[in-house]
Amino acid sequence: MTKEFLISRRTVLASGLALGVSGLAPFARAATPMKVAGIHASPVENAWNSCLHKALQDAAAEGVIEYVFSEGVSGTDYPRAMREYAEQGNKLIIGEAYAVEKEARQVAADYPDTAFVLGSSGNEEGSNFGVFGTWNHDGAYLAGMLAGKMTKSNIVGSVGAIPIPEVNMLINAFAAGVKAVNPDAKHLVSFIGTFFDPPKAREAGLAQIDAGADILFGERIGTADAAKERGIKAVGSLIDYSPRYPDTVFANALWGFRPILNAAIADVAAGKPVGRNYTAYGLMKEGGSDIAYVKGVAPADAEAAMEKVRADIKSGAFEVPKMMEEPK
Repeated sequence: MTKEFLISRRTVLASGLALGVSGLAPFARAATPMKVAGIHASPVENAWNSCLHKALQDAAAEGVIEYVFSEGVSGTDYPRAMREYAEQGNKLIIGEAYAVEKEARQVAADYPDTAFVLGSSGNEEGSNFGVFGTWNHDGAYLAGMLAGKMTKSNIVGSVGAIPIPEVNMLINAFAAGVKAVNPDAKHLVSFIGTFFDPPKAREAGLAQIDAGADILFGERIGTADAAKERGIKAVGSLIDYSPRYPDTVFANALWGFRPILNAAIADVAAGKPVGRNYTAYGLMKEGGSDIAYVKGVAPADAEAAMEKVRADIKSGAFEVPKMMEEPK
């Protein structure tokens, strides 16, 4: 079931963001690296999983941890994978509880000496079950500001996975950024019903283009393929897609997992409980997320206005609204 630590096996992983690596003081190379396991419900080339995988790979390459992982783990197998990694003596298990919230918490309760830090829409529980959210909504809002000034049809679209709070917040933030500069713009939303199905995301994107959208926000991999096929612009999420789609993706709402991982590793190493919420380490004002964009694609005044808001987010002068209801 496990795979030993691998250096980047796919091109998309090579573009994974390592934001905020210095969010904590650099770790000294451990005499005995901490045993850490990653459990990925999707393949590791999925954007979200690639962010986690890249951060864990980097920490392993630095000698901070010993990393093993599994990918494509189904919801029915997920608790078993958690138990097996705990039985193997891993001190920290990184993964996602979105589809197995109840079961994951039960496993953690059964292994009180193992630290579990999982992506979750719920709260932390006990002393050994920590959670984190993927809050790159700041970058999505800023990308929306650019898109709102670029659209010619006055229609933009977003393709998401499943309407869970975090995905909703990201799409709502993009839409809010569009509306902030273009109140009359229309926003189309589609959910593909799964976290990893690039062909399905492409089809959803094509349907939105057929409905008039001339800029797409790709919360899911595959959306940019539709934009490229039809010759329109797109916004990426989590990693920088611009090198992969140089004439299509002009902006990306980036997110880096390393600051969250650093905090979790530090807590485990110090013997501190991990039963807390680590989300804040991934925020823009903490250096855990940002926007990357190709300068000169959006109008100069749109870029200037966006950069002003970007600076305000980093300073704390402006906070992007957190709207977790399902977008319509």
